[in-house]
Amino acid sequence: MDKTAPLAPAPSRPPTGGRASRLPWLWGPAFVAAIAYVDPGNVAANLTAGASYGYLLVWVLVAANGMAVLVQYLSAKVGLVTGRSLPELLGGRLRRGPRLLYWAQAELVAAATDLAEVLGGAIALQILFGVPLVLGGLIVGVVSMVLLAIQSRRGQRPFEFVVMGLLLVITIGFVAGLFVSDVSWSDAAAGLVPRFDGAQSVLLAAGMLGATVMPHAIYVHSALARDRHGLRAGEELSRLLRATRWDVVASMVVAGAVNIAMLLLAAASLQGVGGTDTIQGAHAAITDSLGPTIGALFGIGLLASGLASTSVGCYAGATIMAGLLRIRIPLLVRRLVTLVPALVILGIGADPTWSLVLSQVLLSIGIPFALAPLVKLTSNSTVMGRYANSVPLRVVAWVVVGLIVALNLALIVLQVAGVE
Repeated sequence: MDKTAPLAPAPSRPPTGGRASRLPWLWGPAFVAAIAYVDPGNVAANLTAGASYGYLLVWVLVAANGMAVLVQYLSAKVGLVTGRSLPELLGGRLRRGPRLLYWAQAELVAAATDLAEVLGGAIALQILFGVPLVLGGLIVGVVSMVLLAIQSRRGQRPFEFVVMGLLLVITIGFVAGLFVSDVSWSDAAAGLVPRFDGAQSVLLAAGMLGATVMPHAIYVHSALARDRHGLRAGEELSRLLRATRWDVVASMVVAGAVNIAMLLLAAASLQGVGGTDTIQGAHAAITDSLGPTIGALFGIGLLASGLASTSVGCYAGATIMAGLLRIRIPLLVRRLVTLVPALVILGIGADPTWSLVLSQVLLSIGIPFALAPLVKLTSNSTVMGRYANSVPLRVVAWVVVGLIVALNLALIVLQVAGVE
């Protein structure tokens, strides 16, 4: 079997030549990857930041989004230039022992991602309809299987449209509250100045970053770009890379706006309100403060976030397995396998907020394992040819890696130290 074959046949697509006005047709993979940036883990982190510290940590989201633009572009670029996903490239370079160890940590990251996303969708169903968490998790899993069936049978483009539709629902659900809340825009602007307020704010900032720049989004974007466009060369490849830059920028602007809107909403409506340390409590406070319509829209946005992100997370898990274990299993089978641990966590009655926090810590551990190889490979002229990162881009990329790793190490150290 061809180890570099895409997970599903690429749908027909128009030629990449022609007017610049056709560039948007080439967009899509980055918007699918962007779902990872507005998943339930982000909701928990952003609401907690706004409720606890007001507008203090706005700058963290702005910085994280800027870093995400660079990271996701490099991920897409490696897939387009080499015709292989990041896990495939690593799988071809690592000996069996290190490859299996690398797969183990990547698989742990994928499991943590799925836990947060299924849990978030289950919480949304509980908020909206009073559905028990275990049943809600099962419903989220079934619906995500339907979404994955679209990708498997209809090709990637219809799957992109469905996920982009869910992204629109997420945006409306989380941004709507801004129009009726009393946001202090002067304080929000002041929040662009980098600063902290004690160790707990550092911990929260690291959690926000860990919930934003996520390892599974790095792995999956390289596969999404490859599966969508295939292997191109020459001017056609250069045109695809230009379109990909716009795809990444546009998708990250949307995701960044949603994240900032969540923080501003919490800062304006939840500061000083008790019981907002859980998503359910935050929803209740939003409903009390802004009305049932805004509360319902928030719940719908959270549900769309859980459904879309768990589908993309499953795609990422299949990409990791195919590249590092060189084993391909149907996406629907993968969905069933990864759903079970999430349902077990829900079934044993673990605290949902604690489970989300733990998932973010595990994701933080996995970030350097995805970022460092990505920058190293995209800077290697043997791998990338004339599309290897320039020296200035290489410097910026390694600085970004250093900042992300440092903040995530701070998250782990502070969690272990039990900072309150």
